[in-house]
Amino acid sequence: MTKIAPENKARQGRWGWHGLRILVAALLLAFIAWGAAEIYGQKIDPDTPESQVQPTGQTAPANQSSPAGEGQSGG
Repeated sequence: MTKIAPENKARQGRWGWHGLRILVAALLLAFIAWGAAEIYGQKIDPDTPESQVQPTGQTAPANQSSPAGEGQSGG
């Protein structure tokens, strides 16, 4: 036999707009946290080109050897 519940006691389908608002707010907070983590991760990354800024002026290329006699051990 089927049990009959009064209308004021039945709770099925009650989530509606309230539940949707909570889920959307949680999704927005997750995106904000993700974005903050991405920005923080890029700022502390030691391999970024921003942290490898060369000073202005003339600099010698890395493959150029030093003038004769400087920095060489005699042999």
